[in-house]
Order: sequence, then structure tokens, then C-alpha cells
Amino acid sequence: MSKQFVIRYLPIAQEDLNNIFDWIAKDSPARALAFIDKIDKRIGALSQASHLGRVPRHPKLREYGYRVLILDSYLVFYVIHDKVIQIHRVIHASRNLDHLI
Repeated sequence: MSKQFVIRYLPIAQEDLNNIFDWIAKDSPARALAFIDKIDKRIGALSQASHLGRVPRHPKLREYGYRVLILDSYLVFYVIHDKVIQIHRVIHASRNLDHLI
């Protein structure tokens, strides 16, 4: 039987999702809603398989225990603490990550 994890979003990650929705909704609210739902389902899968994401290459991110889940052009950064998965950021892959994490 797999280990069940609780998923918690940090406020900044919620803000990231709101910004992603707003950006996509400028062209298509329906597509924005569908994409946020896709992200939510993929993140939800972490509750059963916490290590779906990979260990990032960046040494600082590895040092802090981050994992990254890749979804289309977006990176979901999270850490695992006991039975809690904290979603820290949801960022477009083209962004400079140094000051965001």
C-alpha cells in the first residue's frame, strides 16, 4: 500500500496559479480553467507518489530538498516533510529561477 501525503500550497504558489490562470484567460477562460485543472490533477497525484518529480540540477535547490515536477512549460517546486508535500512555486520554465525560489 502506498504512503498517503497531504498536499499544502504556500500562499505564493496559490498566487502563481492565479497569475497563470489570469494570463491564459486573457485569450481563453475555458482553456485557462482546463489548464489549472490539469495542473491540480498532476499535483494531486503527488499524494500517492510523492517522488514523481525529479531532484533539480541546481545545487542550491538540491540542498534545500526541493523536487520539481514538470508539466508542459511549467515547473512545480515542492518539498516533502513527513507526510506533507508543500507546493512552493509553480513557475514558467523560461523564467529566471535564481531570485524566485
